[in-house]
Amino acid sequence: MILPGLTDPTLAMLALVFVVILSGAMVHGTLGLGFAMVTTPLLTLFTDVRSAMLMILVPTLAITLISLLKGGNWRLSIGRYWPLAIYGAVGSLIGTRLIIVSDPGPYKLLLAGMMILYLNQNRIGLRMGWVRRRKSLAMAVFGLAAGILGGTVNVMVPVLIVFALEMRIAPVVTVQVFNFCFLLGKFAQAVVFAQAGLLTAPMLLHTLPLTALAVTILVAGMWLRRQVDTEVYRKWLRWVLSVIALVLIGQYGLQAL
Repeated sequence: MILPGLTDPTLAMLALVFVVILSGAMVHGTLGLGFAMVTTPLLTLFTDVRSAMLMILVPTLAITLISLLKGGNWRLSIGRYWPLAIYGAVGSLIGTRLIIVSDPGPYKLLLAGMMILYLNQNRIGLRMGWVRRRKSLAMAVFGLAAGILGGTVNVMVPVLIVFALEMRIAPVVTVQVFNFCFLLGKFAQAVVFAQAGLLTAPMLLHTLPLTALAVTILVAGMWLRRQVDTEVYRKWLRWVLSVIALVLIGQYGLQAL
């Protein structure tokens, strides 16, 4: 089994990859989002951001599609906010092209920054009244920004969360809209990777076991979501992301020495 960035993986390394995929899928199933947010920084601890993106591209597509279709009344949610996803796809095209033509190393630091922003969104207390007054402009600005970040560091959530909070979107609608943005963004990213010759049929075949695992655990997480208080998982996720962000910063600092 040969994965992007791991041309000669050991059994222990493959086991770690499977644990990362399992963790991300469980979080996504339980919270409705978070697969890329969890798996990308974990995978970049032993590979680069671009390879991590390629490794989880198909699993992410599968997970977001299932999450999108599982929600109730999703046509109404998407019907109101579809331009956000379109702008996100355009931004993903730009961001993915950037990561192809530039050194992926510094993007670890950018990813850590996005993690810190996500974890401190409430403390920042951003106030942007223009977002609700100029909805079309807001979707363009936040959609493009989220897409570019999704293309470069595989994380759209922080920017989308700011938009959702300012627009006061209901939680169920938020999850559906986010997953629609993820889905279109990943399709756009796949197109760019394929054109660059980085996304190949053999690579896709090698990531199918990861996809099967991700979908299976996603379904288990969805079941778990209905059984337990998800606030416990939110607290757990914040602690994990805090540790990962610190590790990424430290790793980048050591590489720069």
